[in-house]
Amino acid sequence: MRKSKIWKVKLCNWVFVIAVCFLLCVSTACGSGGNQRQDADTSVITDLAGEPSDYAIKENWMKIPEITHEVDTFYLYPTSYTDESEDAKPICDIDNEKVQARARLIYENQATVYEESTNVFAPFYRQSNIYQVAGMSNEELEEYQLQEQRTDVYAALDYYFENYNEGRPFIIAGHSQGSIMTKIVLGEYMQAHPEYYERMVAAYPIGYSITSDWLKEHPYLKFAEGADDTGVIVSWNTEGIGNKGQHNLVVEPNAISINPINWKRDNTYAGFEENLGSRIMNEDTGEYEIVKGIADAQVDTERGVVICTTEDVEYAPAALFGPESLHSHDYDFYYENLRDNVKTRVEAFLKTR
Repeated sequence: MRKSKIWKVKLCNWVFVIAVCFLLCVSTACGSGGNQRQDADTSVITDLAGEPSDYAIKENWMKIPEITHEVDTFYLYPTSYTDESEDAKPICDIDNEKVQARARLIYENQATVYEESTNVFAPFYRQSNIYQVAGMSNEELEEYQLQEQRTDVYAALDYYFENYNEGRPFIIAGHSQGSIMTKIVLGEYMQAHPEYYERMVAAYPIGYSITSDWLKEHPYLKFAEGADDTGVIVSWNTEGIGNKGQHNLVVEPNAISINPINWKRDNTYAGFEENLGSRIMNEDTGEYEIVKGIADAQVDTERGVVICTTEDVEYAPAALFGPESLHSHDYDFYYENLRDNVKTRVEAFLKTR
């Protein structure tokens, strides 16, 4: 291996007038100012597919944490449904045991990065089979996710905010298919629920493209500019140099990425020595360890990805992501830098409360 986040004309009339004035004052106060509560407009959300899964059932949650932090994370795991059999459903059931088992394994390698600074909630949700969506364009893929997948994620969010959140600030995070769902949540659910959105510390839809065109369509959203801005989107896709010009299922035209080591949007190189540590499996012990010197990072501003020049690494399947995609390493290569960044954004947000 090379080293390299409201008297009397008639008393009742006066009482009525006073009450109305009071309500108007309260309404005005609540409708102005930086972090004041706004009313939901759920009419933005239409055409939900099918019946939602029941998130009052504890088994439909992978993780319901003990509350030990001032901030939560709502985490959506990546594709864990990989059934290539002929009779495989295009969208899995929520209680698919193999999917749940794989999702738990991925949680340990990704969502644990948020546990030091936040309470991590993670619902199970119905997912697309990777073999169902593999040949789709980005537009087709995002439209396909507006089925039971979206219905479940919205139901989980509704239940979370109504029963678990208790007004705490929160992060929403995901990877790959989980980040497509996070992108949908940001573009629709948060527009319908500004009373929630105002408490969002940051969103981390890592491993799927956030584009400049999409941000123009959603002007209330903004992409991170540095390490400590809040209410922002933080995202990147990791590739090797050899993926330049190649098709990658999770990379769209006009994509934007931020460097997960130095948190810059330009092409300033971040060397191996700046990486605080990657989460790597020790083949001898079978345990994950934090190892330095594994990955560097530099934003390719034209393609909108992060280029990593690590060597002797397992690449993602070329047929889906290109010959040198490091999609499966978006989290683990930059694990300690991401953990530190989550802490930085949480502290910055809490200072404004």
